[in-house]
Amino acid sequence: MIAERTRVSRAWLDLREPADAAAREPGLVEELRHHLPSRDHVIHDLGSGTGSMARWLAPLLPGRQHWVLHDMDEELLEVAVAELPGRAADGAPIVVETRRSDVTALGHSDLAGATLITASALLDLLTEEELEGLIETCAHAGCPALLSLSVVGRVELAPADPLDVRVAAAFDAHQRRRTLRGRLLGPDAVAAAAEGFRLRRSEVHIEPTRWRLGPEEADLAAAWFIGWIGAACEQSRDLAAGAGRYARRRLAEIRAGRLAITVGHADLLVVP
Repeated sequence: MIAERTRVSRAWLDLREPADAAAREPGLVEELRHHLPSRDHVIHDLGSGTGSMARWLAPLLPGRQHWVLHDMDEELLEVAVAELPGRAADGAPIVVETRRSDVTALGHSDLAGATLITASALLDLLTEEELEGLIETCAHAGCPALLSLSVVGRVELAPADPLDVRVAAAFDAHQRRRTLRGRLLGPDAVAAAAEGFRLRRSEVHIEPTRWRLGPEEADLAAAWFIGWIGAACEQSRDLAAGAGRYARRRLAEIRAGRLAITVGHADLLVVP
């Protein structure tokens, strides 16, 4: 159950929502509009969290929309219902339904009638087997899929520090670590997903979507950095032994507004 094993807090989701919205690629939405039916939309959002994808995307699409939010965390789903998106681009109403679901175990019937499938920050948390199952389920639904903000293993800190590269490498290794479910795909997920969908004769559009964190995003930058170096040190004992001074220096730079951070992601639009 992917959502239970990688449970995230509402505080973290609230922190990242503005950065996610700024990073997402609007050009893919314009392309998506050409492939959506003119009738009402039934949109399944996988691993929805507090519903940030719906809040961002729903006002950009025309037509009546019925969003089905899938997540294992009931508390996050309650937040999603309380913080509904506005009306559609043409003023049409939006309805939201929540389902407590393990997104790695969805069957064909769970997405029956979908006209669009979405997910955010999900693919890199999956194993190869889980991704293959998700691709098969999406392909069977026969509708477009917009899969956003998957990490791709590109992080830049400016000004640079000699230890940045070692931390980034250890973090990427942690993202690819072996778990009881199998080895996670981490930054390899975007390429694997694109290949899997193309093998099913789908058209795949990929666009970079970067977090650009500066002084105005200091709280998010600090929270991200703590998680980043924490995962890296968990992966590499040699790194952990000498990372304390580096971490304190970098966090001080973030708080002083002297460190710019770019975190690479990618968005995929899949058209059957």
